[in-house]
Amino acid sequence: MITVHHLNNSRSQRVLWLLEELGLPYEIRRYQRQPDMMAPKELRAVHPLGKSPVITDNGATIAESGAIVEYIIDTYGDGRLIPPPKTPERLRYTYWLHYAEGSAMPPLLLKLLFTMMPQRAPALLRPLVKLVAGGALTGFVDPQLKQHMAFWDSELAKSDYFAGADFTAADIQMSFPLEAASSRAGLDQSYPNAQAWLARIHARPAYKRALEKGGPYEIGKA
Repeated sequence: MITVHHLNNSRSQRVLWLLEELGLPYEIRRYQRQPDMMAPKELRAVHPLGKSPVITDNGATIAESGAIVEYIIDTYGDGRLIPPPKTPERLRYTYWLHYAEGSAMPPLLLKLLFTMMPQRAPALLRPLVKLVAGGALTGFVDPQLKQHMAFWDSELAKSDYFAGADFTAADIQMSFPLEAASSRAGLDQSYPNAQAWLARIHARPAYKRALEKGGPYEIGKA
C-alpha cells in the first residue's frame, strides 16, 4: 500500500487528491511544520532532503511532485487522468505537469521569500531589507507573476482544463501554483478563467475528501 509522508500546508496535499481521484487505498504518515515553517527533521529519515511530498510503495521511495504523479498514474492509473498517447492533449498534459514546478513555482517562492524577509530581519536592518526586498518584488518578481497569471488565464480560455476538455492529473499538479497565486500573488477576479478553474477543482468530491483526510490546508480554500 502507498504511504504518503504528508506535511501540513504543502504540495503533498496534491498527492492525497490524486489518490482520492483514482480511488486507491493509502495511508498517511503526518508531519507538522516547525515554527520556522520548515519540515521536521524526521522527514530526513524517509528521504535525505527531508522535504515533502514523498511516498513509499513496494520498497521504493519516490520524491518530487511530478515524479510521484507520473509513478502513480503509470503504476495504478489504468489510463485514467491522462490523455491518450500521441495526441495534442497528451503533449499539453506533459507540458503542464512539468511547468507547474519548473516555471510556475519559482517566482511564487521568491514572492514569499521577499515578503517575509523584512519581517524576519533585525529591527535595525529592517528598513534596508524592506527597501531591497520591495525593489526585487516590484522590479522583477511581480512582473513575472503577472505574466504567468495572464498566461494561465489565456490558456484556460481555450478549454475547461489545462490539458483540454477533460480533467487530468496535470490539473492536480497545477493546483498548487494557482492556489498559491490566489492566496498571495494577486490571482483575483481580473483573471476570470483561472478563477472559474479554481472553482471547478474545489467542487470535485475527491478534492474535498483529500482536504478532510489531509487536515488544515491554508493554501487552497474550498
